[in-house]
Amino acid sequence: MKYSRQEIFTISNGISLLRLLLVIPLWFLLDHYEFQSVRYITFALCLFAAATDILDGFLARKLNQITEFGKIIDPLADKAAMAVVVIKLFLIGEINLFFFLTIFLRDILIFFGGLIVAKILGTVLPSNILGKITVLCIGVVVLLILLGTDRNSLIFTLFYYSSVVLMYISFLAYVYRAIEFIKKKKNESI
Repeated sequence: MKYSRQEIFTISNGISLLRLLLVIPLWFLLDHYEFQSVRYITFALCLFAAATDILDGFLARKLNQITEFGKIIDPLADKAAMAVVVIKLFLIGEINLFFFLTIFLRDILIFFGGLIVAKILGTVLPSNILGKITVLCIGVVVLLILLGTDRNSLIFTLFYYSSVVLMYISFLAYVYRAIEFIKKKKNESI
């Protein structure tokens, strides 16, 4: 896919690119996880990333800047920022192997599946609300870990298990949705 300068250089895409660049300080900050101040700074950067995600989506719609490039860079920035934090938290033993692999495998399968679907359809499927809710739940789990929340607390347990269930459900929903779009495309070409 080829993108024009006008499609790439939008305010909303710039905000997504800023969020993508956040992976650098997040990666290095988490090398010093043992310091409470670092955990709070990381927490603040994660909240900033979430706010920019909301802002770029709002501006893309408000300024009529929804582009194919934006449909790629926005979820890529989300996944990269989340991946860096989750990988680092896993490496330092703050996230268990099951949770880490569930996030990692889901995202890898959705990413490569999305590439295949985009090639077939000639367009990128936009995110859906179930995927956004799933990422929100995972994000809350990560934020609770950064704040040092008791892993046995009701709030942590609720978000942890909700995010695991949502990861499986949202993955199946992505697969179903992709199949439906491909069927529709094939029916239109007949």
